[in-house]
Amino acid sequence: MSWYYQTDASEAKERIKREIAKRQKRGEAFSAVEAPAGNSKLVKTFWGKAWNENLESYSDYEHRLPRGRSYLRQGNVYNLTIQPGEVSSVVAGSELYDVSVSIAPLQKSRWSEIKTHCEGRVASMLDLLGGKLGDGVMRVITDPECGLFPNPKEIRFSCSCPDHADMCKHVAATLYGVGVRLDAQPDWFFVLRSVDPTELISTASLITPAAADDALAGEDLSALFGIELDAPLETTPPVNAVKTTGRKKKPGE
Repeated sequence: MSWYYQTDASEAKERIKREIAKRQKRGEAFSAVEAPAGNSKLVKTFWGKAWNENLESYSDYEHRLPRGRSYLRQGNVYNLTIQPGEVSSVVAGSELYDVSVSIAPLQKSRWSEIKTHCEGRVASMLDLLGGKLGDGVMRVITDPECGLFPNPKEIRFSCSCPDHADMCKHVAATLYGVGVRLDAQPDWFFVLRSVDPTELISTASLITPAAADDALAGEDLSALFGIELDAPLETTPPVNAVKTTGRKKKPGE
């Protein structure tokens, strides 16, 4: 049985390589999300860790997430794009599968409350994107009910694979891929949530996105965020998605 499995897996890899080569010949770009292999930490920065920890806090996701991490580490997630309320990718499994994730915009009332709680407590865009935030701000931002990160009711997804589970491994790999992207480019989190991060900055020391880019240009970004920053992001048309899940209960709830 093991021999047949290895043969099938090898044949699938060769088939996918041929399909990718065929698409590239037609002018399609195929860029894999580069994630650490083996036992290395998948993400290292505040925004990458917070994204993944939020995913892992929901019980209906937990059985599929480990396989998704493995897919991502093996370089099977391609063309991951982030735009307002949308994530899409192509994931290599037995075939190439198209994944789309839709995330509802942050409610205006919720955003207003977050801004009120953070008022005067975030000094600069560099501090915000670098995750250099006080404990109070971090608690507000990462609160599972009222924070910036989406809960399962706000996430819908679809995949072209034949797996009819609420979350297939291809979707899980894509969601973890977002965490890796945020490690490199944390500002894309605010793009995804359709909010303006400058509204969290103290007006006394407000740095506009353009000014932040100029400031970051003078920094060693690999040292600042702890990783290599050479993976460009693309944009794609909006996607249609369909499924939701529930939050894992914490001890004592």
